Amino acid sequence: MNTHDRKQLILGNRVEELTKMETFLEELGTDWNLPMPLVLNLNLALEEAITNIMFYGYDDEESHTILIEFSRTDNQLTIHIIDDGHEYDPTARPDPDITLAAEDRPIGGLGIFLIKKVMDQVDYERKENKNYLKLNKRIEK
Repeated sequence: MNTHDRKQLILGNRVEELTKMETFLEELGTDWNLPMPLVLNLNLALEEAITNIMFYGYDDEESHTILIEFSRTDNQLTIHIIDDGHEYDPTARPDPDITLAAEDRPIGGLGIFLIKKVMDQVDYERKENKNYLKLNKRIEK
């Protein structure tokens, strides 16, 4: 493997595209020799992030593109998710109080919480009318 590999995936803003993403992640895991638990966590984090974009990022029925860029060094995986949806900084949302019973918690926010738990670092930036979500994960050998 090279010391720095890159791949990208382009999705439409339709739920059916999640299957394409899952297949891509399985192939990425094989190509980059990633541990299966890491691939499963990536799938969880990306499915949550992409689903939020699809359901809440757009008011119109138009087609939109979601770009996912993957880069890898020997011990670090970085994922950039870029979309043109409404501005939304998931890192600014407070974590839910998971000590409360499910019926006592406000609806929403659990997906973002899961992303923060399975990734090592989550950063957000808005520039040029686009959302840039950056996810980092150490690769354990």
